[in-house]
Amino acid sequence: MDVMGDMANLFGTGRFAQPSGQEEATDEAQEVADEAAEEVRLRLAVEAGEVEAMSVLGAMLLRRGDFDGAESHLRAATAAGDRAAANNLGVLLHQRGYADEAAGWWRIAAVAGSAAAAHALGRHFRERGDEPAAEYWLCQSAEQGHVLGAYALADLLEHRGDDAGAERWMRAAADRGHREAAYRLARTLDRRAGQGRAGDDGAAAPAAVETEQWYRQAAARGHRRAALHLGTILEKRGELKEAGRWYLTSAKDGEARAACALGFLLRDAGDSESAAVWWLRAAQDGDGNAANALGALHAERGETQTAERWYRAAMDAGDDNGAYNLGLLCAEQGRTTQAEQWYRRAAYAGHREASNALAILLLRGGDETGAEPWFSKAAEAGSVDAAFNLGILHAGRSEDRAALRWYERAAAAGHTEAALQVGMARLRDGDEREAERFLRCAAGGGSAEAAYRLAALLDARRPPAPAHELGETAQEKSECEEWYERAASQGHRRAQVRVGMLAAARGDVVEAARWYREAAEAGSRNGAFNLGLLLAREGSEPEAVVWWRRAADAGHGRAALRLALVCARRGELAEGQRWADRAVSLGPREVAERAARLRDALRQELSA
Repeated sequence: MDVMGDMANLFGTGRFAQPSGQEEATDEAQEVADEAAEEVRLRLAVEAGEVEAMSVLGAMLLRRGDFDGAESHLRAATAAGDRAAANNLGVLLHQRGYADEAAGWWRIAAVAGSAAAAHALGRHFRERGDEPAAEYWLCQSAEQGHVLGAYALADLLEHRGDDAGAERWMRAAADRGHREAAYRLARTLDRRAGQGRAGDDGAAAPAAVETEQWYRQAAARGHRRAALHLGTILEKRGELKEAGRWYLTSAKDGEARAACALGFLLRDAGDSESAAVWWLRAAQDGDGNAANALGALHAERGETQTAERWYRAAMDAGDDNGAYNLGLLCAEQGRTTQAEQWYRRAAYAGHREASNALAILLLRGGDETGAEPWFSKAAEAGSVDAAFNLGILHAGRSEDRAALRWYERAAAAGHTEAALQVGMARLRDGDEREAERFLRCAAGGGSAEAAYRLAALLDARRPPAPAHELGETAQEKSECEEWYERAASQGHRRAQVRVGMLAAARGDVVEAARWYREAAEAGSRNGAFNLGLLLAREGSEPEAVVWWRRAADAGHGRAALRLALVCARRGELAEGQRWADRAVSLGPREVAERAARLRDALRQELSA
């Protein structure tokens, strides 16, 4: 007979087996009747002198809270040599505050082979600070297969720094279904993977699988934080539906972080109203991230006062993002003084983006001296934007080496515009190889200017293409033309003109006209001039004149010369002379020389 228990709880044997979650619930009245009948039977057996009945009846009364009734039966059974009764008598005495006397009975039961008593005795010694004695008795319990003993031993060894021993016994407890052990084992494996101890990818994959398995085991047994971590793993893997189910399970059990994460999943799925419900629940439980999310939601709706209230709630919860978001809200409303106040609060707390925002605010106010330290603080904390902004700041002072150093730092972290600046600096230094590398990074990141400059660099290297003959198959596009086209498709006007020129060189007049027109309509004077040339060659001189006039008005000397020639040919001598004067003033030199000769000729014609 072994009615097991620890210092605070009884753990039933077969006589008091608790119904599992899969069993059907028994009618409460029937349970009460059955227990009453069992108690009557046990009391009759006790009167007959049955030791086992004394032990079981004492455990029943102890569980019910009838300490006085339980104690006499447990003492009688213990005196007769029942180790389970000795263990439960220790539990009773511990609950009454007689810890030392309880330990004495636990020792008797443990020596007699009770794993539960050994566990309780180990816990007792640990509370007293006697770790060697605690370890001894917990080992006795764990080695007999007692799950709580294994978990308590693992906890003791982990506290002592014995990671290998702790993991061994944590696994033993987890294998026997201890949910907290499964969760802590998963956390240990998770941290190890995060610290890069898993080695190569081949070793990391099995470790990740095992981590997920332990989280899943703990979550399935109702561990709400395990359910949260399992949801996070599944979300990162893209299994959003299952992640949502585990977040929901955890959130319903009161885990605020899970409620917050569920809110973000719902928002991303387009259900902002349901997201707000879960964010509200999490925020009311003190989750600052959820409060920030609610603030952002109300800010998007234009409900600035409500947004500000939630941002303040986030600050009260210890989330520095609340102060930063308040700064953003005030800045959007033009409340610069308040924005600076909130940015400073978040920046002093170490919020790197707030430091960068504060620096920008100070710089716009003309306080460059005050801005620089905040840019530096943000950059040192890892803000890529701040590193780029420091580059701009030093470049504005003509401190090119310092600017390049910060641009390189930002570029190494993937900042597209910083990579462009480094590429341009390398071009100026004549290092085309390095320039190409950085320009490719920037162009790949979406910079139209980088794509154009990369294309120009590649264009300058390629040999001249053979002249296109009528009826020849058009040549395949080169890499440089592909980069020109990428820049052109992003609205880069010079790239659009260049793509038009390459298309014209291939004989593709329609494509050339399309790109010239797009550039011209965006304000490119070269695009307008080239479109005019193309139209004139195709016999559409009136429309060509329209585009040349637009180019000349924008300062294009060749367009002004073309207009002067058209006017001279039409006999509009005064108008031609005016455009020739314009071409002389605009240049370049060869255009100015031709325009001057034309102007003089027109002047003589007019004076004749």
